[in-house]
Amino acid sequence: MFLVVTRSFPPDIGGMQILMGGLSEGLLKHGPVKVFANEFKSSETYDQKSSINIERVKGIKLFRKYRKAGLVNDFINNNTNIRSIFADHWKSLELLKTEYLKKTTTFCLLHSKEINHEKGTLINKRLIKSTEKANFIIANSNFTKELAIKVGINSSKIYVIFPGIQRPKIIENIYKIKAESFYKESFPKIITVARLDKRKGHDKILMLIKNLKVRYPKIKYISIGHGQEESNLIKLRKELSLEKEVTFLKNIEENLKIALIAKSNLFLMPTRIEKKSVEGFGISFIEAATYGVASIGGKDGGVSDAINHNKTGLICDGNDLNSIYESVIQFLENEKFIELGQTAKKFSENFYWDKVVKKYLELIN
Repeated sequence: MFLVVTRSFPPDIGGMQILMGGLSEGLLKHGPVKVFANEFKSSETYDQKSSINIERVKGIKLFRKYRKAGLVNDFINNNTNIRSIFADHWKSLELLKTEYLKKTTTFCLLHSKEINHEKGTLINKRLIKSTEKANFIIANSNFTKELAIKVGINSSKIYVIFPGIQRPKIIENIYKIKAESFYKESFPKIITVARLDKRKGHDKILMLIKNLKVRYPKIKYISIGHGQEESNLIKLRKELSLEKEVTFLKNIEENLKIALIAKSNLFLMPTRIEKKSVEGFGISFIEAATYGVASIGGKDGGVSDAINHNKTGLICDGNDLNSIYESVIQFLENEKFIELGQTAKKFSENFYWDKVVKKYLELIN
């Protein structure tokens, strides 16, 4: 049995959700999987359809953390057939008992954002103590590995395994039609699938759309996701008079999300460093690539492991609106996005979950 302990899990939308959901499904091909995850709106419907044994933990965030740890500790102590444990975050390991974890092989996944704390600070000490409980510490990019070593995490335990992605699904006509109803006759069709966080660069995208509208009067931008910046972005959309050109969606069906990605010309997420928050990899770029859609991403963090510059997409300066603008123009000129999309699709095959899970299993064995 494989045990997955995670704070982020489908049907919630985001890179971590894609990662932990995909990892769980990939492991399922090699044995039973038990998941402890936080409750999310509409998770009950998702869980009923899933082949995975998912236990949701409800409650206020502070109390939920302790309740969840208690449930996981009891589960580990009462089950002798756990082959390995996968924690999505060092905080998911923090309250688990070391003596229980020693019974099996434990993985702790790192994603840069949550480890970017100066050496010697209280949170850094908690991070080091928690990651020491793991047998293997998995960095999601080379950037994350370097950052982990810099902040004091045991380098001998760190391995780089890029996040995986599901093989592309066949899109049913009903969802193709729905996607077309959003885009209609627009060009270019630009999309982002990400949490509405400052570091994702949605604000820069809206300003970009305003500028591009002069050159491309039929431009359309769709943002899929939710987050703390939602109200600010809706306000900005109104200030820029982009109600027609910009659509915000959240809590939509997975099949519609995929159809909207596949129908787009460009996946755009000009990530940047926001305080200590930085993009560790960018699995959403790879998800878009599986449907033949190339991306433009920000230069900060581990994005260069997800986008091969000038081959599977372009990398820009997410802090600089002019850099983003020039990259988009270059991307669209002479339909370069078609060639980049074809290369991106081939590149994405390296990230299929069956190949990624094999790397985890090799460490266990």
